[in-house]
Amino acid sequence: MANSKAALKRVRQAERNRLRNRPYRSACRTFVKKAETAIRGGDQGEAQAAVLRAVSMLDRTADKGIIHKNNAARRKSRLMAKFNRGAVPAAR
Repeated sequence: MANSKAALKRVRQAERNRLRNRPYRSACRTFVKKAETAIRGGDQGEAQAAVLRAVSMLDRTADKGIIHKNNAARRKSRLMAKFNRGAVPAAR
């Protein structure tokens, strides 16, 4: 447990921020998952729209500082690679 008033305050702030950021992280995962499903589905137009929504959400979360900008860039890069290949490979 925290040993000082400042440390206790940081614990409270961290929890408050965690709760505030959780919906954004969840939405990012949901949008990416929907995009990957659309890519696997084969409908090019639907997949493109889903990928654009996912990329937009990742950018917004990175701009807010909820995820690191390099984390967003890596996830966008992987998603675009899957989109450009046209299919998601089997699970690892």
